[in-house]
Amino acid sequence: MVLVRRRTNLVDRHIGHRLRARRLALRMSQTDLAEAIGLSFQQVQKYEKGSSRVSASTLQALAGTLNVPIAYFFAGLPQGAVQDNGADTDWAEFLAMPDGPALFKAFRSIQSEQVRRAVIDLVGRLGTRH
Repeated sequence: MVLVRRRTNLVDRHIGHRLRARRLALRMSQTDLAEAIGLSFQQVQKYEKGSSRVSASTLQALAGTLNVPIAYFFAGLPQGAVQDNGADTDWAEFLAMPDGPALFKAFRSIQSEQVRRAVIDLVGRLGTRH
């Protein structure tokens, strides 16, 4: 019998981004999460990068530890995971960035629409300068 190694795909990367975003939102380290479900932090890193597939039982353990339903990991996944317009993936990638959740929370707390627009303009200008 020949074993064929399956490659990861868009779904695996999406789950990884959602996993990282939730972990960061809870201010939990990869080590803390790994210990809570009996894995190494390196394995959590692989899951978050989407370079390793998450088994159903591990996904259930992650959902329980992160206090989310299993469906959380699939939210925003393009239908069929084939026709991806990038919007949901971009959002998940943003939230998975180390400062993503903090920036989102800070921006959301700005009461003035004028100030929010100024922040968007500033960030847009900074992003084009590289």
